[in-house]
Amino acid sequence: MQLPPIAATTIGSFPRPKWLANAARSQTTFNLEGERLREGLDDATSVAIRDQELAGLDLVTDGEQRRPHFIDHILNSLEGVDTVNRVPKGVYRRRDDVHEVPHVYGALKRRTPAVVDDLRFAKGRTDRPVKMAVPGPMTVVDSTLDEHYGDEAAMAMDVAAAINEELRDLQAAGADVLQIDEPAMTRYHEKVAAYGARALDRCIEGITVPTIVHLCYGYPGGKDLQHEYEYPELFPLLLGTNIGGFAVEFARSNYDPAILEVCKERLVMFGCVDPSDVPVPRLESVVARVREALRYLDPDKLLLAPDCGLMTVSRDLAFAKARLLADTAAELRRTL
Repeated sequence: MQLPPIAATTIGSFPRPKWLANAARSQTTFNLEGERLREGLDDATSVAIRDQELAGLDLVTDGEQRRPHFIDHILNSLEGVDTVNRVPKGVYRRRDDVHEVPHVYGALKRRTPAVVDDLRFAKGRTDRPVKMAVPGPMTVVDSTLDEHYGDEAAMAMDVAAAINEELRDLQAAGADVLQIDEPAMTRYHEKVAAYGARALDRCIEGITVPTIVHLCYGYPGGKDLQHEYEYPELFPLLLGTNIGGFAVEFARSNYDPAILEVCKERLVMFGCVDPSDVPVPRLESVVARVREALRYLDPDKLLLAPDCGLMTVSRDLAFAKARLLADTAAELRRTL
């Protein structure tokens, strides 16, 4: 895989066509069934990939059109978890925010691949490098109710072993970049120190393709932003791991890019566009923001992205924001 300096990409998700599914932040209800659903998912994935190509992105994804939920597609590939009979749990350190979550009733082991066929389909629809994402161990622990382990660290390490098997298969199937989504890491720094960093390293044992951990704060449109759990506290905990890079939010957080200097030897996927339902910013403002980051980062290790996925906005707005990322990258490469 050869990406240009200041490559334009996206976190992963793109809006689904309205004929395929009802819009949802979490659990998706598809409008089709059986063979029509299979064909519809293939078509929607092809459209999402083509939109990314037309927008000018250098590194594309499958648009995550097939996954019904942020973690259920991975959980459904494991033994020991029930995603149907959900139970209440407070999540994301918002203990007044109770979700109905899957429950873990036995040892977690990988039973079947989760997104390997999705990658193969995407690779057959584009000549551009493809990135695939999976949720990380800490986020799986936080987004489920444990009724078996009684020990978050032990559960996280079993999840990490299963994710490692998935990543190895994705690597063998031709993934150009791998991404581990870990919003829980931004909210539980003490758990990162206790076991999260160790679990992250377990995920990437034997992985040689570039692998990035997405340190996001969750999709927009919910409660207040949670950037009080700041990156400067988190980076030192993760710089001792073998992770290849970090996907970070700088559009909504308004952090000073100077804090990224400690990451300059690794890949940085720089969130520079707000993924929520707000107007597309001016090109000049995003270019200026990335120029600030380039004071501390190597252009060859920098990727541009939205802060988070684009699935929650309209298709037109998602396309416009993807195009803005590509235009920003092109302008910065022209003036390097």
